[in-house]
Amino acid sequence: MAGELRTWQIGDVKVTRVVEQVAPLPYDGLLAHVVPARLAEHESWLKPHFMNEAGEILLSIHALVVESGGKTIVVDTCMGNDRKLPQDMGPFTTGFLADLESVVKREQVDYVMCTHLHFDHVGWNTMLVDGEFVPTFPNAKYLFGREEYEHWSSAPEDVNIDFTYGVQPVVDAGLHELVESDHSITDEVVLEPTPGHTPGHVSVKIQSKGERAVITGDMVHHPVQLAEPGWSSHPDAQPERAIQTRKDFVARYGDTDVLVIGTHFSGPTAGKIVADGDSCRFECD
Repeated sequence: MAGELRTWQIGDVKVTRVVEQVAPLPYDGLLAHVVPARLAEHESWLKPHFMNEAGEILLSIHALVVESGGKTIVVDTCMGNDRKLPQDMGPFTTGFLADLESVVKREQVDYVMCTHLHFDHVGWNTMLVDGEFVPTFPNAKYLFGREEYEHWSSAPEDVNIDFTYGVQPVVDAGLHELVESDHSITDEVVLEPTPGHTPGHVSVKIQSKGERAVITGDMVHHPVQLAEPGWSSHPDAQPERAIQTRKDFVARYGDTDVLVIGTHFSGPTAGKIVADGDSCRFECD
């Protein structure tokens, strides 16, 4: 297993992390506009979970299984096996699907929710069977944001968008549904628009029995961006809009009881945004 299963309970809602892989990388391999001296000021809370002793940041690729109201939702499906990936990263062969099925059998998944359509969020939407990519979750409805889907359907090709493997086979099978950016999946699980990384990007809010959580998607890739929202991610399609979205997110959820579950946060993955001097820090759950 690439990383041990972690589970959180938010009221009646259960969230389980299933890791595909964790990768260390130089901070400038992911983030732009970083001020090294400022980064050093955050090392005390970034290490050891989010930065290693070599000063590399840690990035996790994982799916989140959300159980709510008798429904099972898989939020983002990682990179997948057997497919061509950008930047010479693949193809991969991992045991992710077996790890996922230790939590829920793929035939039992009711919804697949893609926060956006980048390759590392739609990879296990499909699997290779007899030389053809077919939907991994045959009984699920795959939820794509309408704005996200329509934008990339008509936009110039982007190397990070995966229609070929992760989207088109689902559409061909008639299993997709285009939803609005504030769509309610269940009474407890609702989408929240967080545009900028991609034009139709969404996060996922959870509220149950007075407890609250939010799954970030790629609104933020690394916890240091909560403290430094002006540090962009290289893949951000609309960098200035993404910066404002991160600022708004911190203003909305900082110093509250909301559990923030980072879609790419390594280690404990979840925690709270806590004020720290003129900035903030991410305090692990």
